[in-house]
Amino acid sequence: MPHGPPNVVVMIEIQGLTRRFGDLTAVDDVSFAVHDGHMTGFVGGNGAGKTTTMRMTMGLLGVDAGRVLWNGAPITAANRQRTGYMPEERGLYPKQKIVDQLVYLGELSGMSASDAKAAIMDHLERFGLADRANDRVEKLSLGNQQRVQIIAALMTRPEALILDEPFSGLDPTAVDSMADLLREHTSRGIPVLFSSHQLDLVERLCDHLVVLAKGRVVADGTVAQLRNRGPQRYRLVLGSDAGWVRDVPGVHTVDVDGATAVLELTGETPGADQILLRDALSRGEVKEFARIIAPLSEIYREVTA
Repeated sequence: MPHGPPNVVVMIEIQGLTRRFGDLTAVDDVSFAVHDGHMTGFVGGNGAGKTTTMRMTMGLLGVDAGRVLWNGAPITAANRQRTGYMPEERGLYPKQKIVDQLVYLGELSGMSASDAKAAIMDHLERFGLADRANDRVEKLSLGNQQRVQIIAALMTRPEALILDEPFSGLDPTAVDSMADLLREHTSRGIPVLFSSHQLDLVERLCDHLVVLAKGRVVADGTVAQLRNRGPQRYRLVLGSDAGWVRDVPGVHTVDVDGATAVLELTGETPGADQILLRDALSRGEVKEFARIIAPLSEIYREVTA
């Protein structure tokens, strides 16, 4: 049977991981947690240290300082074997049949050949590749090779998932299928850490975000928490000129264009938003008064600047 029991509770903690390559510190005292049943997005620019951190977590790269914990204890080889890992570089044998090499990888993870084949065919069906099971990998497009690499990580019913750029090269249909599969794992309590440059996708899928820049964690929290780090920005649209908002206490005017104003609450005056709205209503028509929700891309630029 597949070796990962359902409803496993696992938390992975990264504590002070550091890795140097000569004079370059690629990962510098990185700490964060990946909680059970949560999807954690790991984002950062090229060279930020994401892949190096994942490799150290999986024991594929030596650690200069820090440690990785699995449910509060140092991670073991057995824990790592129960982790579905997908590297950024594809590790498939191009001239071998898809189903044959996936069965082989399943057996290496402790599955029987029959259980492995059943899991493989289920995943191939979900990715629309069931009719390609006996094709050699080299006959597949890069996107379909990515699907096969994903199946290798997911088919063993792992207790945790660490995926390096799993959505790279996937078309929208495959992205949706992949997202559904990951949600199925988190619904069973599986912690999922994945890296991606697709910030809109990370924002849509993830419960938690960790942002790296130059080897260091520069932001760690939910999207809502990251949005609340800075001043709250609002848009006010009136039926007449909005220039008077510059004089409202506790409000910083970012921009005024005729009847439209973009404002930030400074925190200096309690209830400044209500004072502002009350003043606006006393002066005439208020067409809009709403908080501006910053996209993740904007938050990312701010924290990595």
